[in-house]
Parts: sequence; C-alpha cells; structure tokens
Amino acid sequence: MKPIFKAIISITLPLAVGAVSGFFTTASVNGWYSTVNKPSFNPPNWLFAPVWTSLYILMGIACFLIWNSKAETKEKQVALRFYGIQLGLNFLWSFIFFYAQQPGWAFIEIILMWIMILLTILSFRKISTVAAWLLVPYICWVSFASVLNFAIWYLN
Repeated sequence: MKPIFKAIISITLPLAVGAVSGFFTTASVNGWYSTVNKPSFNPPNWLFAPVWTSLYILMGIACFLIWNSKAETKEKQVALRFYGIQLGLNFLWSFIFFYAQQPGWAFIEIILMWIMILLTILSFRKISTVAAWLLVPYICWVSFASVLNFAIWYLN
C-alpha cells in the first residue's frame, strides 16, 4: 500500500472513532453531564472537541509512522495491536461515562485505557521515538481526564 493511503487511513481512523463517540454522547453532554457535580478544575465543554481532535491527529500520525516503518513485522504487529486496543478503550469510555452515565465504571475503564496507552508508547518507542513522543500529549490528557473522571464519580 502506498504511504499516502496509509497516512490517510491512520489519521482518519482515530478521527472517526472520536466523531462516532462524540455523535452518540452529545445528548448526554448537554443533558446528564450538565447536571452532575464537577470539580473546580473541570474545563469548559468547548475545550474538549479541539483538544481531542488534536490528540486524534497526533495518534494517527504516530500510527502511520509505525505502520510505514521498516521495522520487523512482528514488532509492528505488537505495537499496532496495543494501539488498536487503546483506541477501542478510548471509544468505549465515552459510552460508559456519558451514554451509560456510569462514572465509577468509566474510571476503572480509563485506568485500563491509560495502561494500554503506556504500553502503546513503550512498543512504539522500540520502532520510532517520534511516534512514541507524539502520544505523550495523549497520555497526559488521559491522566488529567482520569483525575477529572474520579472527581466527578466522587462528587456524585
């Protein structure tokens, strides 16, 4: 496959995950989420879309660097498997937190997602340090989101 097609697929996939989960959770953001007690450090709702869009693009670029690398096939498969699992958990978190309105279960799930992001970063680093570094803002944001998720669960 030509690199341009790999790049398009790599970037489109996480953006699509974000778009679909956003589509299905918008009603809860404007409904249930607006009624829950939130900590003082809760960002304004308008901030989430641009942050997540940026993170999804960085994730896609990182995925492309791994997929297009000359690394050993087995090493790439392991790295991309971790990537796929964390992306699936990313998708699932929105449904648990917003759609099912279960911040306690969502907190458990986001911890699993954080672990998978870390494993993704470590496996990407073996292939491309640039790809690994592109995921650092993502794990930082998910770390913040984990604290926020816990605080919302605790306050409610």
